[in-house]
Amino acid sequence: MTRWTSDDITPLTGRRAIVTGANSGLGFHTALELARHGAHVTLAVRDAARGESALGAMRAELAGVPAAGGVSVGTLDLASLDSVRDFADGVAASGDSIHLLVNNAGVMAIPRRQTADGFEMQLGTNHLGHMALTLRLLPVLARTGGGGTPSRVVTLSSGVHRMGRIDLDDLMGTGKYRPWGAYAQSKLANLLFTFELQRRLEVAGLPVGAYAAHPGYASTNLQSVGPQMRGSSLGARMASWGNALLAQPAAMGALPTLYAATVPGLPPGSYVGPDGFMEQRGHPTVVSTTAVARDEGLAAALWARSEDLIGLRFPDASGT
Repeated sequence: MTRWTSDDITPLTGRRAIVTGANSGLGFHTALELARHGAHVTLAVRDAARGESALGAMRAELAGVPAAGGVSVGTLDLASLDSVRDFADGVAASGDSIHLLVNNAGVMAIPRRQTADGFEMQLGTNHLGHMALTLRLLPVLARTGGGGTPSRVVTLSSGVHRMGRIDLDDLMGTGKYRPWGAYAQSKLANLLFTFELQRRLEVAGLPVGAYAAHPGYASTNLQSVGPQMRGSSLGARMASWGNALLAQPAAMGALPTLYAATVPGLPPGSYVGPDGFMEQRGHPTVVSTTAVARDEGLAAALWARSEDLIGLRFPDASGT
């Protein structure tokens, strides 16, 4: 059986993509491969200096690729709704099409922190920030998708969603905060958001498809941030050892995202992950979720609560 790799990506010339958190890890490799196959990719990053460094590295990688697309940097802090608004307003004002939005950025198992808007940082960044970005960009995505090929929104979840629980009475973990519990909740929220978004897109008749993916266990700097913030040198070392001994490279971890973003005919609402043991590593394939992740009642309740928190509503069919 032939296993899908980035070499199987169809030509993307003329397409435009936005990848959040594209300055390193999974986001970097996702953006790199999209650009390698002809797309113009905006690296949406919180730290402009790191974004420029990634831009230079990416351009060096693409220098010998005749069909490569362009890359640029945009400043986006998903932990600030004002920053999300400013970034999306800039995209809309540019008049550019957006064929693909990859909601990749995230934080994992960090000590309790708050976003600029007072949200618990993991839910606020991983779920609420990306939901706000998606809703603000949806009119552009829908206009672009109306050209004949539907646009796509791909949101990164995790196998850890299987441990997740949505606590609608205490979404922000003010009563009891557990770093891994908050992370699992945010990754379950990513899936509930994706499937509810797809249902709403279908009802509204908008030419946009919602997809989700997870990378398995991929070697990135994400694993070490939490221990570093807690001041745990042992935890940071264990994360480093785990990456070295057990994890697959970030380039492999990016394949499920790329599959969800580019494979023609992939049904909207698909969830893509690695095909190996316990979905920890391997090549991309459509994978299953927990029953909770497919709970339409819970998804609708989380969606309503999230809309109230971010102050945005799903656009109607006219894209307003």
